[in-house]
Amino acid sequence: MLGKLALGVGVFSLTVAGALAAPPVDNINPNRHPNLAAAQRLATQAYERISAAQTANEWDMSGHAAKAKDLLDQVNRELKAAAEAANHH
Repeated sequence: MLGKLALGVGVFSLTVAGALAAPPVDNINPNRHPNLAAAQRLATQAYERISAAQTANEWDMSGHAAKAKDLLDQVNRELKAAAEAANHH
């Protein structure tokens, strides 16, 4: 019984930690890369809308919203990498 309780607390902690993760950061210079900066801004807005949907639905989305937020965070990092690569060319 104690093992199940510990497991439940651990899963809950991970869920809360994921829910409280910081949104992507807009860190591409819009003067240098206006299209990449705009894409990054839109990804951040999508992340924020998903967070609002999670709150409205009391986090009951079977993990799909959290997965989408993870993917948007990955998009954000790739956009930044693309801007940095363009800076080197």
